[in-house]
Amino acid sequence: MLELAARLRGLSRDSLAAALHSREFEPAGVRDLFDLAEAVLTPDSIDHAVGRLDRRRLAVLAAAVELAAGGGTTVADVHDELVRHAASAELSDATDGLLDELGGLLLVVRVDERIHVPAAVIARVAPRLGDDLPTVAELATPAPPVLVSGDDVDRTLIDRRAAEVAYATVAATAEVLAALGLQPARELAKGGLALPDSKRLAEASGTALDALPRLFHRADEAGLVVREGAFWLESEVGAAWSLESAEGRWRRLAQCWRDRIPVLLRELVARRSESLTASTLGDDVRWFYPAGGRWLDEGLERLIDEAEALGLAVAGEPAPTALLVLAGDLEQASARLAAHFPAQVEKVYLQHDLSIVSPGPLEPSLDARLRGFADVEGRDLASTYRVSAASVNRGFAVGETAESILEFLGGISLTGIPQPLSYLVGEAAARFGSLRVSLADEADAPARATVRSDDEQLVRTLAVDQSLVSIGLRQAGPHRLVSRFPPEVVFWALSDARYPAAAEDAAGNIIRLSRHHLATAPEPAPKADPVESLLDIVFAEGEDGATEQAWLARQLEAAARSKETLTVTVRMPGGDTADYLLAPASVANGRLRARDRKADIERTLPLSAIAAVSPAPAGA
Repeated sequence: MLELAARLRGLSRDSLAAALHSREFEPAGVRDLFDLAEAVLTPDSIDHAVGRLDRRRLAVLAAAVELAAGGGTTVADVHDELVRHAASAELSDATDGLLDELGGLLLVVRVDERIHVPAAVIARVAPRLGDDLPTVAELATPAPPVLVSGDDVDRTLIDRRAAEVAYATVAATAEVLAALGLQPARELAKGGLALPDSKRLAEASGTALDALPRLFHRADEAGLVVREGAFWLESEVGAAWSLESAEGRWRRLAQCWRDRIPVLLRELVARRSESLTASTLGDDVRWFYPAGGRWLDEGLERLIDEAEALGLAVAGEPAPTALLVLAGDLEQASARLAAHFPAQVEKVYLQHDLSIVSPGPLEPSLDARLRGFADVEGRDLASTYRVSAASVNRGFAVGETAESILEFLGGISLTGIPQPLSYLVGEAAARFGSLRVSLADEADAPARATVRSDDEQLVRTLAVDQSLVSIGLRQAGPHRLVSRFPPEVVFWALSDARYPAAAEDAAGNIIRLSRHHLATAPEPAPKADPVESLLDIVFAEGEDGATEQAWLARQLEAAARSKETLTVTVRMPGGDTADYLLAPASVANGRLRARDRKADIERTLPLSAIAAVSPAPAGA
């Protein structure tokens, strides 16, 4: 630990921060560099660092550990040890640089050509070699040749199948967002969506109920949905995503998939052969990261399980697009898949039965506009919409008019506008507003909303309509009803029940309401960097007492705590120095009390007389 603490002391703040970011450790209680050295030498911190070493770095560390266990070692010693174990020239020639990298990870301490491996690292690595980790000889073995498939695989068929699955995932995700736009989904207190909402979203998206959580989680990761309180809503990001092309939509989902895969695993898979199969992928990856453990298993699970839904694997085998995505070339990957996506259309067929048939996926902005006043009946490569009085009323509520609806339909229709459709829109426009919903007067308290109509029979019908029980309408006159719910709630309840309701302001003017509430993704609060905060403490401590004597005292205290034996260099009266093999017992009042290992006596020395301390030779 003394060597590591000294190494930490010699690093600049930036270099020390970079080293600490590569490690996992508990910063609580760290006040100085000795505490920090102890923190990064805990078993969990060492295991975290070792588990992320690829085979080459682990081979060099293992060789250094075996040598250090029997005494001190040098760069040349580690090189020769690897050569002795038949390491390739590529590996042995890289020894110097790899030892520097291990030093940057705080697993070894390099001082010029001398290599020190902390005892804690030796204790965590040495017993595992030849047990759950390969031996040095096995680690030094050259990488196996990349497998090359001998069969003639039709990549076009793979791309087509991948594109089919990817497009279905994108389309299903878009339908989930559209359904949330009409009605938010409730999150249960114990976690997960409420069952009625799950069923509604599964039906809307054409997804199996048990597959919906994964689809929804993917949308959450991509920021397409946001939770507000107990409800999930479409986000502003999701609304923008819904207006993108299928290729753009897929690209965002693929980017999120890639971002969640550990960088080490991503780089490894990206540089492997396109013929690498899922059946050998796990063995291949674990060969390169022998100490991988949980992070590797979780990364592989994410890599394989999610790939199929995004068209990055077919029948469990990696598709060509997977390697492009992992390599960061999402533009080429999306273009390759999109070449097999169904072509979007901008024209539809208007039918006399009030249905609208799109011969292919409708261009997103046209689809969004059409959904405003028509209901989706069937979603596939050819989609079907249906216009009704209720759906047209919904369009009027958000600002459409009979003229704007007919003009839009005329612009996209391949068959003109059938008379029944024109008549329905005109009749709905004539009836729209026969029911007016507004804020209740103070005299009607505790009522909050008023519903009025000139049609007395319609008012009486509303008062007894059992489908409106939830909003508690109470008749307050021949032309008026009141409710204790806000006007917006009452308005949408009436619209859902297919009544021609309109919302109005205090002056009696019709106002437009939109049920499609978008949630704004909260700006993530800036996270304090725990490493920087820790270094503030460590360096502040150093500024308060950064004298050589204070540093010496901390070295001796740490050695006393860990029961280490040190070589202590003492200044003698005549100016000479003498080395003593001491086991520090305590440091107090500027003096060291220690056991002299050779003379087997206790010595007390003033700190001012100590010129230097260093770890004792191996075996001392």
